[in-house]
Amino acid sequence: MKFIPIGGIRLATIAAGIRYQEREDLVLMELPKGNSCAAVFTQNAFCAAPVLVAREHLAATSPRYLLINSGNANAGTGEPGLLAARQSCSLLADAAGCDAEQILPFSTGVIGELLPIEPIQAALPSLVSQLDEANWPQAASAIMTTDTQAKLVSRQIEINGQMATVTGMAKGSGMICPNMATMLAYVVTDLAVTPELLQQALELAVAPSFNAITVDGDTSTNDACLLVAAGSSSLPKITNVDDVAFHALCEAVTEVCMVLARAIIKDGEGATKLVTILVDGAVDEVEARQVAYTVAHSPLVKTALFASDPNWGRILAAVGRAGVQDLVVERVGIWLDQVCIVRRGSRAEDYSESRGQAVMDQDEITIRIELGRGDVSSRILTCDLSHDYVTINAEYRT
Repeated sequence: MKFIPIGGIRLATIAAGIRYQEREDLVLMELPKGNSCAAVFTQNAFCAAPVLVAREHLAATSPRYLLINSGNANAGTGEPGLLAARQSCSLLADAAGCDAEQILPFSTGVIGELLPIEPIQAALPSLVSQLDEANWPQAASAIMTTDTQAKLVSRQIEINGQMATVTGMAKGSGMICPNMATMLAYVVTDLAVTPELLQQALELAVAPSFNAITVDGDTSTNDACLLVAAGSSSLPKITNVDDVAFHALCEAVTEVCMVLARAIIKDGEGATKLVTILVDGAVDEVEARQVAYTVAHSPLVKTALFASDPNWGRILAAVGRAGVQDLVVERVGIWLDQVCIVRRGSRAEDYSESRGQAVMDQDEITIRIELGRGDVSSRILTCDLSHDYVTINAEYRT
């Protein structure tokens, strides 16, 4: 993925040995003074210590540094975990010459293990000295856990004859069913934006992107997504929701988040297929997403997708158990791409196994479901469930 550095944003990476040996696992991102920052975090009740500390610090002041480690989630670690997260911020504050509250900590990796402070403390002086605007690719790789590919993308928009940039990176491959944003994602623009409008732009962007994907139905304890306005552009600060520049920014941020979300699903642990589930004809958004996620989370549907088996009965059964009140099955239609497999609640008269098979053999598939109840639609992205998914997660701590 193409990326464009953002003025005033510097990054550094180092192999600290927190869990992984001989690979970079600690990232530092420096933000310019006067930046605006918006964030959304996991709604998991067992949210990780760094999430609690990041929320606390973000509410107190504008951040100057993000400290991100991979391999250790520092979740389910109680008061010692909170102490470790705060201590990492204090150590970085001493090394960088700022207040501890100006640092936001983030962690990803194994749950239930206390974050070791010694390797972080040893790495910080070197990490600070290596900060550079060009280090986005290294950072995108260093935040990975079971990911097989770094996820980094940029988009540029023209505002009043000048170019503005949005660049984002994310990590995620398993434990993917965000309920706010995503695993870890950091999106930055060179525009200046008020914090209130920046938060609005972020929430608009995550709804159709990170909040509309699932690999396995598991919402992480560590999910976090940040949107930072660096203010390094010479364009005027965006202060009005009706400003054309604000709408252009929202479109660009949403596009970056959509690209990153799609990359996460394509990189789902052991995934071999990218699957779009589109539900039409629902009464409301809640109903549409309920049906979509029931299909997406069905192990029988997901294993059929892995096998390229057009076993349409599994999709039909998942729709039927999705909990839609007073569903009239005779109004339900189901398609694999353009091939109708269910019409008026039963197998379509013109459907053939060979036509279904041709679709299922593809790497990318759309399952469309018509409920025949209203005019609301919803779309989510998911993937199949393979042998490798079981292997990766069974051996995750070994």
